[in-house]
Amino acid sequence: MDKANVGSWQVAAQRLKEETYALYLAYRDPRSPPHARVFVTLLVGYVFSPIDPILDFIPMVGLLDEMVVVPLGVILARKMIPDEVLAECRERSREVMREGKKPVSRAAAVVVVAVWLLLAALGVFLAFRVIQECCT
Repeated sequence: MDKANVGSWQVAAQRLKEETYALYLAYRDPRSPPHARVFVTLLVGYVFSPIDPILDFIPMVGLLDEMVVVPLGVILARKMIPDEVLAECRERSREVMREGKKPVSRAAAVVVVAVWLLLAALGVFLAFRVIQECCT
């Protein structure tokens, strides 16, 4: 891949980060409808999660979330939020990103980690149950 293509991908990734952060700001705005707030909470938690559910080292599949899932989630979330709220949040997002600040949501990280731990515990429980049924 040549440098021009890499640069355009980096610009697109930066725009996606800005848009995701704008959605996070819109989630916190009381003018956003409740269903949009719930959806954006899940999307932002997924995007800024320290755990990548679709591992990036898996060829082609690893980039599925960045290339398909996240953009579709962003498109859907934008449709749920009033235009004036989203416009204000986009401007604030651009300012934050220009200043080089990285948005951090510890609450979202805690929720995502808790969900992963619960899923891991469920997986272990189901595995033991299957093993127990096979051996008896």
